[in-house]
Amino acid sequence: MTASPSVSSPIAVIGLGYVGLPLAVTLAKHFPVLGFDIDADRVAELRRGEDRTREVAAGDLGATALRFSADAADLAGQAVYIVTVPTPVDSANQPDLGPVRSASCTVGHALRGAAGSGAIVVFESTVYPGVTEELCGPIIEQESGLVCGRDFFLGYSPERINPGDKLHTVDRITKVVAGQTPEIADRLAAIYGKVTAGGIHVAPDIKTAEAAKVIENAQRDINIAFVNEIAMIFGKMGISTYDVLEAASTKWNFLEFKPGLVGGHCIGVDPYYLAHRAEELGHPARIILSGRAINDSMSRHIAETVSARLRPGSRVLVLGLTFKEDVPDLRNSKVADLIGHLTQLGHDVAVHDPLADPDEAQHEYGVMLSPRLDALSGFDVVVAAVPHRTYRELDDAALGRLLQAGGLVADIKGMWRSRSLPAGLHYWTL
Repeated sequence: MTASPSVSSPIAVIGLGYVGLPLAVTLAKHFPVLGFDIDADRVAELRRGEDRTREVAAGDLGATALRFSADAADLAGQAVYIVTVPTPVDSANQPDLGPVRSASCTVGHALRGAAGSGAIVVFESTVYPGVTEELCGPIIEQESGLVCGRDFFLGYSPERINPGDKLHTVDRITKVVAGQTPEIADRLAAIYGKVTAGGIHVAPDIKTAEAAKVIENAQRDINIAFVNEIAMIFGKMGISTYDVLEAASTKWNFLEFKPGLVGGHCIGVDPYYLAHRAEELGHPARIILSGRAINDSMSRHIAETVSARLRPGSRVLVLGLTFKEDVPDLRNSKVADLIGHLTQLGHDVAVHDPLADPDEAQHEYGVMLSPRLDALSGFDVVVAAVPHRTYRELDDAALGRLLQAGGLVADIKGMWRSRSLPAGLHYWTL
């Protein structure tokens, strides 16, 4: 098991979303790789060279040697299985490990009859410490009939994909790896070392690697919560939070975080995993959950603040529905909550997003997207919820056409704060 991986070592990547697809495409430059997803439509799309996540360029996808499959039978006989399935929370903000359990069952089935093969099963999904060894390993044992640590081995390498980020890609970031044994850790370091120029950090054990990943996002969440709380305070004082942050950031060790809605598949979810495990151990996760409570409350705070500046039944245009700028990702979008609050406050809300899939928006949130921005006009307020490039580049005339005379521009992320708006328009930001 200490030998370096050869170019013939077959690897399966299970889950071809925002994390799995870029990883699989990059690995396929060095190893034979099978990309597996249970969504047959997704697999058919990728075979056509199309990626709805926009994480992989069409040219790269068309040129890859990566094989795609939705047939679990194709997973047999791999040397390494890398699991990159989602780890969401349920309606009560408790960890939903269903996708991880299911993927573990799938790998277990694939390993049947592979006694002594020494296959490695690596999890990249964000979990609380202990899930890989205490939950996934036993499931794989049960489904395969094999013994963990003898017939197959476990590893963990936390994903660090940032949707839409073309700088910190999987082939440039530092990759953390951990193995069930030092030999497995060395082998994973060799595999991942072939695909990234950012270097490899070998964690001492799997739980440490799991913990490192979950605190990366919890730390960001807590820092953003602090800025969101001061935005609420400064708003009552009539002070621009962005002006305050601009002044404070001139100090050499000031940490730059911006206020706003905190959603998505990582920062808005992962802290709940750590808090869940802490509370199982009898330790109340006060800071973590306080930060989550503040960030989860921002959609209501913004809706109520904007509504207080409007007459009842105002026409509202919300620009952006995805969880962050310049990506089509709608997972855990807090803009949907903002729309719900504005509607509950009695306003007539229209929504536009140039990147979001209209069918997904309707299915996930019951939101009907307006197809054309240039066909919209006469609103009492424009709420700039997501600073997509399309919106950042709107000229004054186009912005003015969206509003009635005397209308309000509610610029959550402050993307237009340095511009002179058309005469008669009012401006608000956090």
